[in-house]
Amino acid sequence: MRKAQDPIDEHYGRGGLLDAILNALEKLGKDLNELVPSDLAMVDEFHIRGREATVELANRASLKRGLRVLDVGSGLGGSTRYLASEHQCRATGIDLTKEYVDVANALAELVGLKGVVEFHQSSALEMPFAEDSFDVVWTEHVQMNIADKRAFYKEIARVLAPGGRLLFHDIFQGAGGPPHYPVPWAEDSSISFLTLPETVRRILEELGFDILDWEDKTQHSLDWFAATAEKIEQSGPPPLGIHLLMGDTARNKLKNVIANLKEARIVVVQALAEKRN
Repeated sequence: MRKAQDPIDEHYGRGGLLDAILNALEKLGKDLNELVPSDLAMVDEFHIRGREATVELANRASLKRGLRVLDVGSGLGGSTRYLASEHQCRATGIDLTKEYVDVANALAELVGLKGVVEFHQSSALEMPFAEDSFDVVWTEHVQMNIADKRAFYKEIARVLAPGGRLLFHDIFQGAGGPPHYPVPWAEDSSISFLTLPETVRRILEELGFDILDWEDKTQHSLDWFAATAEKIEQSGPPPLGIHLLMGDTARNKLKNVIANLKEARIVVVQALAEKRN
C-alpha cells in the first residue's frame, strides 16, 4: 500500500498512474515507441482549459530560446515539456507529489525529452535552487493548496532573477462564498486555502513585483468546463483525460467546479508580473 508523505501527496497520488496513462494511450492506438509531447496533452496538463490555457499563458510573455524556466507545481509535466519543445526553454519542474514527479520523468523519456527537461520532488516553500536561478517562474493551479501565500510568492521571488517574470494561471476565492467540495484540488476544505485575487496582487507588489498583465478568465473557464461536461454526458469519459487524476469522485468534482464558477465562489486569473531590478 502506498504511504502518503502528507495530505497533499495523499490527495494527488493515486498509485498506478503511469500504467493507467500508457494503457489509455494504447486504447487510442498510439505507438508507445513513437510518442510526441502533444500525444499527452489530454492528461498531462491538470488545470482548467488544459493545453489551450498553457499556450495562452505562454503568449503573455516573450519566451525566448534558452530562457531558464521553473514550473512550480508541475504535476505530470505537460506545461514544462511544452515550454521546452515549443519555446526551446531550459525547463525544470518541481512538485510535492512523488508519483507526479516519477510519472513526469517517465513521460519525458517516452517523448524524447530526457535530459532536456527535468523534474524534482520539492516543496514550493523551500525550493532546492540558489537565488536568481531562473529567468521565468511559471505556476498553474498550485497556490490553492498553500496556506501561506506570502511565503509562496517570496520563495518564487528568491529564485527569480532581477527583471525575471512570473507567469501564473490560478484559482482564487470569489465573492459568492466558500466553494462546494469535492473539487480537483481538494476533497474538502482541509487542504484548500483560497484567497481573494486582490490579496495576491497586493502581496506581489509588496514583494517587489510590477504587474504587467492581469486578466480574469472565469467566463472562459466556465464555458470550457460546461462543454467538457456535456461531452462526457453524451459519450462518457475518453480513455485518456484528467479524470484519470481525480479518482472515483471525478464526476462530482467536475460538477462542483461548474457550480462554483457559476455562483462566483471561485474565480480564475492569468497574470504576468516582473521582478524589479
